[in-house]
Amino acid sequence: MVRTLSQLRAVIACLLVLLFIVALPVSTEARARAAGRVPRAVARVLPAVVRIGTVVETRDDSGTVTQVRGVGSGVIFDRRGYVVTNHHVIDGAREITVSLTDGRAFPATVVGTDPTEDLAVVKIDGQHFHVAPLGPSARLALGETVVAIGNPLGIDGGPTVTVGVVSGLGRSMEEPGLPILQNLIQTDAAINPGNSGGPLIDLDGRVVGITTALIPSAHGIGFAISADAITPIVRQIITTGRVTRPSLGVVAVSIRPGMVDAANLPVQDGALVVSIEAAAAHDAGLKAGDVITALQGQRVKGLRDLRRALSHRRAGEVVDLSLWRDGQPLRIQTVIR
Repeated sequence: MVRTLSQLRAVIACLLVLLFIVALPVSTEARARAAGRVPRAVARVLPAVVRIGTVVETRDDSGTVTQVRGVGSGVIFDRRGYVVTNHHVIDGAREITVSLTDGRAFPATVVGTDPTEDLAVVKIDGQHFHVAPLGPSARLALGETVVAIGNPLGIDGGPTVTVGVVSGLGRSMEEPGLPILQNLIQTDAAINPGNSGGPLIDLDGRVVGITTALIPSAHGIGFAISADAITPIVRQIITTGRVTRPSLGVVAVSIRPGMVDAANLPVQDGALVVSIEAAAAHDAGLKAGDVITALQGQRVKGLRDLRRALSHRRAGEVVDLSLWRDGQPLRIQTVIR
């Protein structure tokens, strides 16, 4: 019996060695293929990546005007010279200059912006532009390799390329004083100031997102607006010069766990009204501190749900809101603007 057991162990060991030997070249080859795809993907998009230089004038208390120069990134997505970037990259700029990787530079004009989603479209006039179409991004998977391209810290010598993975999908950012962003792609590809507005691409060279933010206090956490969310916005900007979307006329934030105890809220989720912006909301009786829990019977667990519910409505439509106020449930009607 001992001899048979020893022989069995020896056979198993040999099989494991053989499996390792057979699998090793495949694994190595797979890694080599993936590594080789990164340069090819970058080569497809790089000529469409631009450096955006801005000049913003500031005035101090004494009336002295100072010119502050900034730098960001963008990508040409239309052969007519349309460039998508972040709203915060060009916000308040008196001058905007778009520089291409081939050495050409153009003054740019703002076509329109969407501060809500931190997006902007600028236009340059010229010919023979390389284009990187947007999307799709719906099929991105956790752990998938992605590449960020941009101009971090304004370093000279052309765009910088960093590689990472998709760390998360459907993320939200609701930081005080910043745009409230939803459905973001989280990545650990290195993103620094100056990367804003640059493309996030997959290994097929498709622009799956536009980098928009990083968390300074964290390492390896950056965010990009998904290409599928960007496409209808930039189309609307090109067509009308602005973005219109249904609104309740309030500023709201998602309820987070820490807010429930701190503000003594009666519910665990919903959209907390911070301030009233529109007369219709005021006239309807909405107040700061209200917690919206449903719109037209559709449950609202946070700001993302509220925006989704509103996206199916039209301006002028009357809707029913369910909310909590002072610990009591309440229903009111208001007009969407």
